[in-house]
Amino acid sequence: MTTTVRPRLLLVEDEAEAQGALARALGRAGYDVQAALDVASALAHLEDGRPRLPDLAVLDVVLGDDDRGGLRVLEAIRARSARIPVVIVTAFADVAKVKAALNLGASHLLEKPFRAAELLTVIDRLRAARPDPSEAVVQAFARAGLTRRESEVALLALKGLSSPEIAHVLAMSDKTVRQHLSRVYEKHGVSGRGELVHLLFPI
Repeated sequence: MTTTVRPRLLLVEDEAEAQGALARALGRAGYDVQAALDVASALAHLEDGRPRLPDLAVLDVVLGDDDRGGLRVLEAIRARSARIPVVIVTAFADVAKVKAALNLGASHLLEKPFRAAELLTVIDRLRAARPDPSEAVVQAFARAGLTRRESEVALLALKGLSSPEIAHVLAMSDKTVRQHLSRVYEKHGVSGRGELVHLLFPI
């Protein structure tokens, strides 16, 4: 009899009620959830003595009094593997943390509040794009003839940022961001962000 190994997911959320609700939803979706309330317990799941690293991770940035706790966990994950998909839960108004998460290699940014179904959709897309979603997307952009700036804008859009949020991160006007996105969509033959996602990450 063959035993199916469930994907291991590290969930780091300091609000016990929210963590429990997400863990139950993820468990029903077939994930082996390893939950942690703080940085120390999250890092324990990444120790060398563990049988294997998580297959993916969902990290809240603010953990208790540590307003960058999730970023420290992300940094620890990236020190061990560049290929594990990591969803960062943050407030997009905090541009400094958004930039830090992107620089550390976050796969997707998700703003609170969100539904469990939204998180599962993001996770499904990231897993479908493995083993190296970033490289695949960059190659797709090159084939479509995107400029460097168009690629930067498109990557942030795919990571979940809205046009005003991209404008903050890249220090440009919202109008300029929308113009870049319009050209990105035109070059890919799609009408909007949703179609671009489905084109690049078919599930």
